[in-house]
Amino acid sequence: MAFANRVTKMLGVEIPILQAPMGFVATPPLVAAVSEAGAMGLVPGSLGIDEVREDIRRARDLTDKPFGLNLPLAFVKDVAIVDMIVEEGIRFVTTSAGSPTAHTPRLKEAGLTVFHVVPSLRGAQKAIDAGVDGLVVEGSEGAGFKAPREVSSMVLLPLVASQVAVPIVAAGGIADGRSMAAAFALGAEGVQMGTRMLATAESGVHDNMKKAVVAAAETDTMLINKHNGKQVRVLRTTATAPFELATEGDPMALLGDIQRLYRDGDIDASLAQLGQVAGRIEGIEPVADVIRRTVDEFTEALAGLAKRYLEG
Repeated sequence: MAFANRVTKMLGVEIPILQAPMGFVATPPLVAAVSEAGAMGLVPGSLGIDEVREDIRRARDLTDKPFGLNLPLAFVKDVAIVDMIVEEGIRFVTTSAGSPTAHTPRLKEAGLTVFHVVPSLRGAQKAIDAGVDGLVVEGSEGAGFKAPREVSSMVLLPLVASQVAVPIVAAGGIADGRSMAAAFALGAEGVQMGTRMLATAESGVHDNMKKAVVAAAETDTMLINKHNGKQVRVLRTTATAPFELATEGDPMALLGDIQRLYRDGDIDASLAQLGQVAGRIEGIEPVADVIRRTVDEFTEALAGLAKRYLEG
């Protein structure tokens, strides 16, 4: 299927699928593989300037296709990273975890396309006012840090789509062509995949983490740290289970051991951030296969609905 919408045109890609910019997961081989498959790889900008610059250059060595970068605003330690992004020739940036007013003007002045990640209609409206080009609308079923008041993609996506004019990329619960088709029916023009991309051959994490995705049921993730106002969706493990109903304690302290999880494969060492959609992922596959099958299923889903309900 040939896609031609505002997301593909703005990003210069063939397929409106973004790979979530997961720290320590979205290493250059994964970013490049996504872009090589015709979609949009995203370098995580959560590390230091030198590390991010190195990842950009390594990804560029692996592909001549477009790729972008995510700027997690709350974790930016040096604002000079914005100048580095511009100097390195990045043309597309998603911003998240902070106010869209922080760096959007500078990025726009430099000619970049900017999408902001939002968990609510109010957040979407603030991002529009800040001058972003588009939105990544993220439902609470997705992995990682979440807004204090969660809203699922089924509710959030059509709500935001009904109130804004900019293109929307749907995130949270997307793993295949059927979920992509559902997102498009609700108003999206693109999708972002996180947990599905983690469980690929090119993902930068240990195989134990990938196998945990395949083994997970749809009920095996949970939101923890609500009492501290910074809830996060994680896999239920020996390390995280005690925090499921906790009203005290700091599970974020486990993030200090993240490399024992992602690099060494100790599932109980830290916070294994996975989305509920892990329960629908059945295997570890090459990125190209995931994207190709997603597009095929998307086409089949739309054709099937049309035949079933519109014929005659």
